[in-house]
Amino acid sequence: MASKPKSTTSSSSASAYVLPQFTPKDYTKFFTAGALVATLTHGAVTPIDVVKTRIQIDPELARHSLFSGGRKIVASEGPKGLLTGFGPTAVGYFVQGGAKFAGYEFWKKNIVETIGGPENAIPYRMPIYLLSASAAEFFADILLTPLEATRIRLVSDRKYATGLVTGFTRMAREGGIREMYAGFLPILCKQIPFAIGQFTVNELCHELAYRNMSDERRRNISTIHKGFIDLGSGLTA
Repeated sequence: MASKPKSTTSSSSASAYVLPQFTPKDYTKFFTAGALVATLTHGAVTPIDVVKTRIQIDPELARHSLFSGGRKIVASEGPKGLLTGFGPTAVGYFVQGGAKFAGYEFWKKNIVETIGGPENAIPYRMPIYLLSASAAEFFADILLTPLEATRIRLVSDRKYATGLVTGFTRMAREGGIREMYAGFLPILCKQIPFAIGQFTVNELCHELAYRNMSDERRRNISTIHKGFIDLGSGLTA
């Protein structure tokens, strides 16, 4: 989540910064923003994930390109075949994205408090970004992994279940925790580096935007101006 103008870990003079006191309402906003962004982005590429997965596991599609493989799936299963696993994807990345964004702000704030406040945290802002992103992603992936496992099973075996609920309950019943979390480590290896890059770039973009502002201008920045900075930093990240 984008840092406030008075960020706890910016590189300007420490005296200008105050540690934010987030409320449950604030964390709800962080969660909602992350959940919507992750759901939209990952949900939109569901057809690509379906074709990619089927090319990897289906011998009949092994020699096909992404485009020709997609055409073959549509020809045999109809357009809805490209949306196989959309339910687990949408729900999985809704909770993962929300937990990651809210968790990042939670961990960053608490790490800064542990260090002794903004003045002490500024020299260590990069490690704070990395540690906060890693911790947030770790716990978010605990929520994501069972749903990602369900998605993969639905895509790889069209007869496994009819959708999210039936697929998830069957996996839980037959494979238990062990099968649902079999892919936890690979997911961590993929998601944590992405989260580190995402949040670190976002923070650095904010630092760049606010670096040349006077303390007075930062304090009096308009909501619209701040919104453009937040949007630009988020899109860059």
